[in-house]
Amino acid sequence: MSKLGSLGARLYRGEVGYDFVGKRKIWYGISILITITAIVGLAVRGLNMGIEFEGGAVFTTPKTSVSVAQAEKYAEEASGHDAVVQELGSGGLRIQVAGVDTAKSDQIKADLAKDMDLKANTINADLVGPSWGEQISKKAWTGLVIFMVLVVIYLAIAFEWRMALAALIALIHDITITVGVYALVGFEVTQGTIIGLLTILGYSLYDTVVVFDSLKEQSKDLTKQTRWTYSEVANRSINSTLVRSINTTVVALLPVAGLLFIGGGFLGAGMLNDISLSLFVGLAAGAYSSIFIATPLVADLKETEPQMKALKKRVLAKRAAAAAKGESVESAPQDEDDEPQDDVDQDAAPAGVVGPRTQPASRGRGRGRPSGKRR
Repeated sequence: MSKLGSLGARLYRGEVGYDFVGKRKIWYGISILITITAIVGLAVRGLNMGIEFEGGAVFTTPKTSVSVAQAEKYAEEASGHDAVVQELGSGGLRIQVAGVDTAKSDQIKADLAKDMDLKANTINADLVGPSWGEQISKKAWTGLVIFMVLVVIYLAIAFEWRMALAALIALIHDITITVGVYALVGFEVTQGTIIGLLTILGYSLYDTVVVFDSLKEQSKDLTKQTRWTYSEVANRSINSTLVRSINTTVVALLPVAGLLFIGGGFLGAGMLNDISLSLFVGLAAGAYSSIFIATPLVADLKETEPQMKALKKRVLAKRAAAAAKGESVESAPQDEDDEPQDDVDQDAAPAGVVGPRTQPASRGRGRGRPSGKRR
């Protein structure tokens, strides 16, 4: 078994672990700092909206020896606006200039032909109106709101409203960071960006739902025992799914990184850059938020319940009594109302409470038989 596989098995059994939930204030602080940075970047720099959203002209040239930087300079001198130039696979250039009308477009086309030593009729000019981008934006926002409402309803039914609320906060956290990165980096927002943003919504929730499912199983009938608090069981759920989350995230990030750094960076495919950057940031933020934000938030919300508060008090009191007697928590006798649960391993230590595992008590098993053995 590989080291990672062995570590995953030990994490799953609770033999090792990291106290994610216990140090949640650190993660909350980091997330708040990143989110504030993203919001400030968005407010100060704003988004570099593409031509589809602001309107303008797109000029496509035939194969030319003019470099991208030279073409950008020519286009900006001819139009008086910022220009975005991309090299095409055919050897031609795609030049975008925002905020120009038909008359201005004809004049830019003539100037470009002169500066780039091309015939004017070989340069293709297309005008793009801002209405298309507005329609796409409205549909994207509508889709986003509907998606969030459906997700909250589904998670509230499948799990509970606290998990739905935590997942929604984590989702907003991921989207805010992704949009903030676009503002800070200055990448152009195009229809590819919208596609990437809508795609990461599902990825962002995937790991969160996996952890929640594990937590739901491990916290079933939790109040009938006095060994572990809800936060400790939540931490165990994170650790038991940690390797799986890392594996799925790395596997998803590798092809996206290939698109971003090779397809977009070296080959100059602009649309690949637009989609892959939003996917790359969103996937990384989604994996982070499922571990460091969503589940700790659920633990905080859950432990506001009176029964969970009472459970925590009983657990701490029992540990204090065991410590006073010089006993370990594992060796301390269970309360009379404690019953072993199939879904809560009484002897499996939550992450951060590492120790040897003992066999679970088989209360009632073999009752009435002198040998205690099954027939």
